[in-house]
Amino acid sequence: MTLIASQQNIQLSDLDAWGTVADLGSEILEGEVRAFGKMTFGAPTDAVSSAYFGVTQGKFRMVYPFNEQAVVVTGAVRLTDESTGQVTEYKVGDSWFVTKGTPVLWEILSESFVKHYFAVA
Repeated sequence: MTLIASQQNIQLSDLDAWGTVADLGSEILEGEVRAFGKMTFGAPTDAVSSAYFGVTQGKFRMVYPFNEQAVVVTGAVRLTDESTGQVTEYKVGDSWFVTKGTPVLWEILSESFVKHYFAVA
């Protein structure tokens, strides 16, 4: 068995470059929105995975490709559930759960943003 502790205050420089969020299937609405990450369990295509995921400031839209529980470790974000219109701002220590197929508008409020997520396909 392996126990992996989630870390706080992870910076984009601690993560691997993953291109832009458009390369990951999102629609960029403002900014370049570069994506960064580091897997902590599995791979992005596995049925169950977890990772740090970070982005630069900007605005983008994505439809969630999996069920996800996430915790903010750096920065701040405003998420809009486009299916309900619910708007919520999250900062360090805040968390959320979102179901697969949910359309979400992301607005990165800080210079950069990093979350740690647990995903189930």
